[in-house]
Amino acid sequence: MSSNERALVYRVIARLNVGGAAMHVVLLTVGLPARGFASRLLAGRVTEDEGDMEYYARDRGVELLRVPGLDRRLRPFALLGAFLFLYRTFRRDRPEVVHTHTAMAGAVGRAAAILARVPVRVHTYHGHVLGGEYFSGGATALFLRIERLLGRWTHALVALTDAQADEMATGLRIAPRDRFAVIPLGLDLERFRLLEPVRALFREKLRSELGIPLGARVIGIVGRLVPVKNHELLLEAFRLLAESTGSDLILVVVGGGEREEELRALAQELGIADRVRWMGWQRDVPEIYPALDVLALTSRDEGTPVAVIEALAAGVSVVARAVGGVSRVLEGGKWGALVHESDPDAFAKALAVCLEARPDPEARDAASARARDRFGEQRLLREVGSLYRDLLAGRGPSY
Repeated sequence: MSSNERALVYRVIARLNVGGAAMHVVLLTVGLPARGFASRLLAGRVTEDEGDMEYYARDRGVELLRVPGLDRRLRPFALLGAFLFLYRTFRRDRPEVVHTHTAMAGAVGRAAAILARVPVRVHTYHGHVLGGEYFSGGATALFLRIERLLGRWTHALVALTDAQADEMATGLRIAPRDRFAVIPLGLDLERFRLLEPVRALFREKLRSELGIPLGARVIGIVGRLVPVKNHELLLEAFRLLAESTGSDLILVVVGGGEREEELRALAQELGIADRVRWMGWQRDVPEIYPALDVLALTSRDEGTPVAVIEALAAGVSVVARAVGGVSRVLEGGKWGALVHESDPDAFAKALAVCLEARPDPEARDAASARARDRFGEQRLLREVGSLYRDLLAGRGPSY
C-alpha cells in the first residue's frame, strides 16, 4: 500500500441498537477515512423489542451494508446465511482489515474473515456472555471454546478497560494478555460542549414541555428499561427522598423497553406516579441533560456507562452504583458519588447530598473536560488508527 492509498476496513456489528457500541462503530466509520482508512459498516437488523439507532448512522452519512440473518438472536441457519454473505463479500472486495464488534458479529464475521484470508482481523469486546449468567453451563462452555479458537486466529482483541482485558485473558483464557489492546469507548462529546452557551435555554424548554417548574429539583435516569438497569431501586429511593425533602422533586425517565408497564405500575404503587415523567426513546439526548440536576444510575452491572459519560460531559452531577466500570469512569468518586449498596435508603441519601450541594462551575467544567479527553471521538480515532497501522506493518500483538 503506497502512502497515497487508504487501507480498506470492513467493520461488522450485529445491529445498531441503542447503546455505546452503535455510536462507537459509527464514529469510527465516519472518522477513520481522514486518518488513512477507507471504512465500510456492515450490520444486521434491530429486533422489534429494541431501541433503534440506525438514524445515528444516517444522520452522519453512513450507508449501511445490510447483513442478512444477523441480529441479536441465536438462529443457526440464519447465522450460516450471514456467514456466507460475509465470506463472499470479503472475497469479492478484499478488505485489508475486518474489525468485528459484539459477540454474534464477532463469531460469524471473524470466521468469514479467516476463511477469506483477510490480512488483519480485529475484534472488540463491548461486553460478553461468557460468565455463565446468560446460558446453561454446556452452552457457555461451547461458546468459550469457540471464542478461544477464534482468538487464536484474531490478530488483535480489543477490550474497553484493563479490567476487562485481564478477565478475558486470565479469567476466561480467551487469548494471551499481550494479544489484547485496551481502547476505551469513544463518543461524540463535542456536541455537549457546543450546547454549553445555550444550556439555560434548553433547560427552560424541556422543563416547560414536561410541565416541570424551573425551580424544581430534577433527577434523571437514561437507559433501556430492562432488568439489569434496576430502575426499581431508583423508584424506591425517589419515594424516600420525596417523603423527606418536599414536593419540588421530579424524576425524568429516558428510555424504553420491556419493563415499562411494570415500572409504571410500581411508580403508581409507590405513590410517586405524578412526579415521574416517562420520555421513552429520545434521539436528541444531549438536549435533555441541561434539564437535569442529577443523573442517577442504579444498574446491577455496567461495562462503560454511556449515560454517566454523557452527564459528565454535559456538566450534570452523577450518583451511581459502584458496579462494573462505573468506578473507573468516575475515577473512584472524584467526578461523582458512588453508592456501594443496592439499598434504596443509601441511594436516597446520596441523592440528597448531591441535590443539596452548592453548584461549582469550575468543578463542572473540569469534569466535562476530563470526560471529553478520556472518552472523546478524536482519542478513539487516534488509538484505533494506530492499532491498524501497527497490525498492517506487522508490529501488532499477534505477530
